[in-house]
Amino acid sequence: MMGVKNGGARWVSAAWGRLKWPVLLAGVLLCLGAVVVAGMVPGLFTAPKPSPSVPSWQQVPDRLADAGGVLPLNADAPVPLPAELARQLDATLKPAGRGSISGVVMDASTGKVLFDRDAGANRIPASTMKLLTAVAALKALGPESRFTTRVLAAEDPSTVVLTGGGDVLLGASASDPSAVLGRAGLASLATDTAAALAAAGVKGPVTVRVDDSLFAGAPLNPAWSLDDVAAGETAPLFSLALNSGRYAPDVLTGPRPQDSAITAAQVFAEQLAVAGVAVSPGVERGKGLPAKVLAAAESATVGDQVDLMLESSDNFLAEALGRMTALASGQKATYDGATVAVRQRLGELGIATDSMQLADVSGLALENQVSARQFAEVVRAITSGPDLSLRTALDGFPVAGLTGTLDDRYVDAGTAEGAGLVRAKTGTLNTVIALSGYVVDADGRLLVFSFIGNDLEPGTAANKVAMDRSASVLASCGCRG
Repeated sequence: MMGVKNGGARWVSAAWGRLKWPVLLAGVLLCLGAVVVAGMVPGLFTAPKPSPSVPSWQQVPDRLADAGGVLPLNADAPVPLPAELARQLDATLKPAGRGSISGVVMDASTGKVLFDRDAGANRIPASTMKLLTAVAALKALGPESRFTTRVLAAEDPSTVVLTGGGDVLLGASASDPSAVLGRAGLASLATDTAAALAAAGVKGPVTVRVDDSLFAGAPLNPAWSLDDVAAGETAPLFSLALNSGRYAPDVLTGPRPQDSAITAAQVFAEQLAVAGVAVSPGVERGKGLPAKVLAAAESATVGDQVDLMLESSDNFLAEALGRMTALASGQKATYDGATVAVRQRLGELGIATDSMQLADVSGLALENQVSARQFAEVVRAITSGPDLSLRTALDGFPVAGLTGTLDDRYVDAGTAEGAGLVRAKTGTLNTVIALSGYVVDADGRLLVFSFIGNDLEPGTAANKVAMDRSASVLASCGCRG
């Protein structure tokens, strides 16, 4: 392989097999994240100190990172030669068996295209679709926004209404301010509601209703495979849910609640009883009086939710963020409204959307059609664009060999040079494999990339390896011939 070898990446891969070094691992992530972010912010470029063997940003850290002292990227770092980059990628970016892989690599700073293989062709993107949803949500809602779940009084003072505000990450227990999933807890809402009822002299029994009218349209997208729904890839969508539409936060596969709003209301009723309120059996839908708020709980920030969505590739959360993006964009909170809003917000960023076909905002639908170039432009908007609110999504990209949907990849000799360095959103459907993200190359140049394989042999692990090897080429290669 041409270019400077990545000793730091090899160390990360080896250490991953024996992760009893949590402090050192934290140092790896903090160093990489701080270096990349620092290099993306205009005006912070300075020349890195020379290293005798490998670049400083790819060396093993000997202490925890100090965010104020990490060297930024060098604005004068050389740009890879397209011909050399193409030579190396053509050797790795190949499907195993049938199908084809399109791809593009861009220089993040200038937008110069360094590699292009059918980059403008529409492709089924699978879960890399969530990158579009991420930037649209951050653009429309702002990274610091929160969604509020309220308990309202009804005209009948003995009736309370749990009212959804778009938070599908509710927890069953007490609110946890340090959490993303479970930041707002039904036990805390119940305790506060019990206190408000007692102060109002309501003795019970109390009837619990739920208002999920914030979202409109069909709860289940007709573009989805019912097999995927049955497998627990997603569930019918409502404007409030526990555990991102799951029965428990640690049960990530299998059946899900088919009515997450009713399920949440049932758990809320149980928590009310625990708080000492006599509760009538059964839960039904209804509306409360907006002026009579008995209790309220706020979600984690939109920025934190976007990061969770990207790292774990959460389909249910992606669709909920899409609905909230639709409302903030003047659209109806339906599946169609979400896709219109995503397209609208991408257009505001200067990303061409005329050729896109969007059937959902999570990537489960096979009708989605987006090009590799459009994904690379979205990643570039996140890393280097003028809208700084989009930088929030940087932490959500899975880190090769370490976090999220890339935690079990980049662990063999063919891909180890990308471990700890490649940050990318994955996408996987039956015949689709995709990878879109960013990496700092061996010369200190920030590159963005997107690879999308369609019509592939189902279940062939070698297709993921081909993309991982190609991203590792970007990490380890100066590509100057």
